[in-house]
Parts: sequence; structure tokens; C-alpha cells
Amino acid sequence: MKRFATASVLLAVLIFCAACQKKEETLSLLVWEGYADPSFVHAFEEAHHCKVVASYMGSSDELVAKLRGGSASNYDVISPSSDVAGSIVHAGLAVPLDISQLPAYPQLSARLRDMQLVKQDGKIYGVPFVWGPNPLLYDTSAFPQAPASWNVLWDPALKGKVSAWDDISSVFMAAQLLGYDQPDPSQLYNLSDAQLDSAKKKLLELKPNIRKLWSTGGELTNLFQNHEIVIAMGWPLMTNDLRKLHFPIGETIPKENTTGWIDHLMITTASKNKDLARAFLAYMIEPETQKQVTDVTHYTPANPSAAQFMTDEEKRGLHLDNPDAYMQRIYFWQDVPRRAKYNEIWNEVKAAQ
Repeated sequence: MKRFATASVLLAVLIFCAACQKKEETLSLLVWEGYADPSFVHAFEEAHHCKVVASYMGSSDELVAKLRGGSASNYDVISPSSDVAGSIVHAGLAVPLDISQLPAYPQLSARLRDMQLVKQDGKIYGVPFVWGPNPLLYDTSAFPQAPASWNVLWDPALKGKVSAWDDISSVFMAAQLLGYDQPDPSQLYNLSDAQLDSAKKKLLELKPNIRKLWSTGGELTNLFQNHEIVIAMGWPLMTNDLRKLHFPIGETIPKENTTGWIDHLMITTASKNKDLARAFLAYMIEPETQKQVTDVTHYTPANPSAAQFMTDEEKRGLHLDNPDAYMQRIYFWQDVPRRAKYNEIWNEVKAAQ
């Protein structure tokens, strides 16, 4: 009986200890590729005894559709770009932040902090995280010199050798070539029906050259690596990934300039882990974390203090030696009031035979 009693006590203690043990929290992200890499996320998981689980999006429209489609409660942290950040705030899909709980916030680029993209009624709903362009990527074995203009995509010699981004950014690029960014680049995000029709016509002329559309960075990387294409609009992330694979990839901003983005981190209104999410935002804008993020993505960090952990070559590569001059070549995405119309135009281009 004594032996049975001792075993019963031991079992009770084990059950009690198991019940007292804190359950590991899970932080769910819906972000762009590269924003949840284990190289920098693991340290946060260790420090906070949690698990970070990320889903990746291929476009801003995909993010908004998921948030508005009833699956917002599936995600704690999101990384909207500057074309939809404002609409997410206005729709009440993100919570205001207590900046005093984000120690590195004052270190962020003043130019990025001062923008109104994620502000409403005196409250701040997101933190700028990284920024960058949508550059022209090309196989240097096919182009010994960097192409000078986006017009190269329409070269008949490149039939079946081009990839286009399955996103309305392709509409922006066509509109740039048509000169609709002059004298005001913001016009790209508020094109008239006539201008959209012209952009559509321009994109239809590109179709014979398009081998495949891409929607994720991995898809475009594979298209280059498999030698299915030699040129495309892409992200610096793909440039970085292909260089790591020793692929002869080049990256340039053509003479017409290019569009680009400022990605923010936000906490969803539906998040059940807001305290943990807040800690994650604080961690992700710290200088050392920002350096680790740039190692993976090759995007420019929102926190210039990350430069203290970089070599001079890395600083130049990320344009931290003169970020203002580089920003002059990038027409940062803005809210697109008639986004549905832009998507309609792009879908018509895709559907055309």
C-alpha cells in the first residue's frame, strides 16, 4: 500500500508540474518573404519562450484580402507596404502603438517616421521596418552591361525570356514608360481611365515576351536559376538570393527610375497575443536585428543605426552612405484610391490571349 501511495503522490506531483508549466505561445505572422528568417527570429523565440510561425504573401492585395476576408484573427503581426498601410489603418484592422514601449523607435529614419502613412488622429499604427526599390534584374551573361531603360523588356529579341510580376506594380511600370509620372510621380497611383487604357495596351504588347508571371521571390529566383528567363522586375531579396547561389545576376534602376515601398510592421486588431507582438516589433527595429534582416533581404533598414554593424562596402551596397539621393530615384508606393480598377486592368492583361 505504501508503494502504491508513493507512486500516487509522484504521479500527482508530475501532473501538477505539467499543469503549472507555461504553455509556449505562438506568434503568427503574415509578412513578405525574408521577414521571419530563423537567423534573426530564433533569438526572439529563445528570449520569449515562444514559437514564431510565418505565412508569406505575394502581393499587397493578398494581404488585404486575407485581413478583410475573415482570417484576420489568424495573424498577430503583418508587414503592409506603403500602398495599403493607410487603408489598413482606416479600416480598423490594426491597433495603435505605444511608442514608449519601442525603445529603438526614435532611432528610425526621421524621413520615414514623419510620413503620415500609418498615422491617424494623432496615433501611430505601425513602425517602418525596411524600404527599397522594385529594380530591374537581369542575367549578366545575357546583358554584359546594365540595360538603360525599362523598354528593354519589350525587345522582340527577348520573346519568351521575360518574367512580369503578377501585381499592379506592372501597371505602374508601364505608366512610367508612358511618361505619366511627369511632372508628379504620385500620378502613377491615381491614373485616369484613359491613362490606364494606355498602360493596358502597353502591357498587352509585352505579352509575347513573357515566359511566366511570378508572385513570390522564390518563383522568380527559380525562373532565373533554371535559365527560363533573363530579365524581370524584381526585389533586392532575389538579387541577394541569386548571388548566394553564385548566379550571374545584375540589378539596376533604369533611367526612368522605379517604384518602391516602405514596409511597416503592425499588430492586428484581432491578435490574441498583443503583448508578445509588441515585443516582436520592438525587437525587429533594434539596430542589430535590422542588420541581420538586411543580410537576408538586402533591403535598406529603417534604422540607420544598423550601419554600426556593417562594413563600408555593406553600407554602400544598401545606400546608407547617401540614402536621400537613392530615395530620389524611387517613387514610393502610395495609397491607390482606385485600386480595384488597377486590378481590373491587370487581370484583363493576364487573361488576354
